[in-house]
Amino acid sequence: MILLFCGLSGAGKSTLAAHVKNKLERSDIPVEIIDADEYRQKLFKDLGYTRKDRNENIRRLGFIANKFSSQNIISIISAINPYDEIRKELIGTYPNVKVVHVDCNINVLIKRDTKGLYKKALLPDNHPDKISNLTGINDPFEAPENPDLYLNTSQLNIKQSTDEVYTFVLRNIIKENYAINPFANVAV
Repeated sequence: MILLFCGLSGAGKSTLAAHVKNKLERSDIPVEIIDADEYRQKLFKDLGYTRKDRNENIRRLGFIANKFSSQNIISIISAINPYDEIRKELIGTYPNVKVVHVDCNINVLIKRDTKGLYKKALLPDNHPDKISNLTGINDPFEAPENPDLYLNTSQLNIKQSTDEVYTFVLRNIIKENYAINPFANVAV
């Protein structure tokens, strides 16, 4: 299974991915996090933040996630992933991709501003430190119309969000096992 987390900067995708990974591993379920920020810094330095580059970033992350998933390792792609077209492309390309929309109220995100990005995006246009391509402020975010799982982190705490994803994963593992072997004795 590939969990395709998407949402604005600061919504809690990376934190949630780490908590979900810990909880799944305690249940002996192998999982790998593919964090877009980490991969951009280490492997994808050639990519910028144009729509084309953002899509290519997700395409590459999807390829890596599929390699893990094909080895029965749940892959969590943690990325802003703002465009519906690339999410649909991954769903059409790889088996068992589940979109998880990690949402948060923009006013809460501006208050959190964990990376200082919102402050820079809201600077006057002529300011030398202004960011002009922050998703959700001055660059679009196309919210998934029908995500497989929707979490609003301005309403749910990290434990509640983690439990939601964990339960979602277990339900889907049971469905997959049942589809392969309807006589399998799978307990939750």
